[in-house]
Amino acid sequence: MTGFWSGRRVVVTGGAGFLGRVVVRKLEELGATVAVPRSRDYDLTQPGVAERLLADTTPTHVVHLAARVGGIGYNQVEPAPLYLHNLLMGTHMIEAARMAPSVDKTVLLGTVCSYPKFTPVPFREESLWDGYPEETNAPYGIAKKAHLIHAQVNAQQYGQKFAYLIPTNLYGPGDKFHPSVSHVIPARIKRCVEAVEQGETKLDVWGTGTASREYLYVEDAAEAIVLAAETYEGTDPVNLGNNREVTIRETVELIAQMVGYTGDLVWDPTKPDGQPRRRVDPSRAEALFGWRAQMPFEDGLRRTIDWYLANRAEAEREP
Repeated sequence: MTGFWSGRRVVVTGGAGFLGRVVVRKLEELGATVAVPRSRDYDLTQPGVAERLLADTTPTHVVHLAARVGGIGYNQVEPAPLYLHNLLMGTHMIEAARMAPSVDKTVLLGTVCSYPKFTPVPFREESLWDGYPEETNAPYGIAKKAHLIHAQVNAQQYGQKFAYLIPTNLYGPGDKFHPSVSHVIPARIKRCVEAVEQGETKLDVWGTGTASREYLYVEDAAEAIVLAAETYEGTDPVNLGNNREVTIRETVELIAQMVGYTGDLVWDPTKPDGQPRRRVDPSRAEALFGWRAQMPFEDGLRRTIDWYLANRAEAEREP
């Protein structure tokens, strides 16, 4: 603890969400005063609202985590609002933070979905612009990439300080388990638990199972955000990952084993796999602000399952 955050004021958009709650807790433990705006009071897609938020809170730091997100199915049925809402929220917050006299730095969260569909593995930040994202992720991924350009040109022209972080797939206690927004880990945990309870002997799973993902425990991601907000002074994007690639088949089989499901897993190759492979090179984060992921995947998955079983009503609440 350096004492840096003592007396600092931080606005965390999305601070009531899965990742945001952990970031808020860490900042408060370090002595910061944290404001968590709610969308019912501050609709950041609307012009002028971000400026009003920062005038009301006078923060020294802005951490922009608010996002509209979902799994492959959600991306397929809601691509227009995924693009527009995410683009507008980030655009308005970046510009409001640039103009607010109290703000020293803005932290922006990108997405691994921004990388080209066929990026060489491990993904390095230099590859971000080498092709078009995987189609089901493209609207969200491109909106997030636009925020990087906005922040970079603002830094060049106006001296705005920012950090732009690209996490891999997040998971952990507090994740969203409602079918409309859940990603692969919470979605599969929910279905496997239900299959055990209902005595099912067959479980349908989207895709071929050959696609891979890299999972980042929520506590590790929050630690990186706080460290970057305090110490990172560059304008280049920075990957956040645990340097371990896991196939979807391995993921689902491990979840099934942990919850005690012993029936068949039936893969449906007519459903999309999403991006073929994902694993990032996280070395820039370690070099620039001393961060490295700590949670082993199996341990984090067990903690996620245990939290879900103990908090099912909260976990499955409709967003």
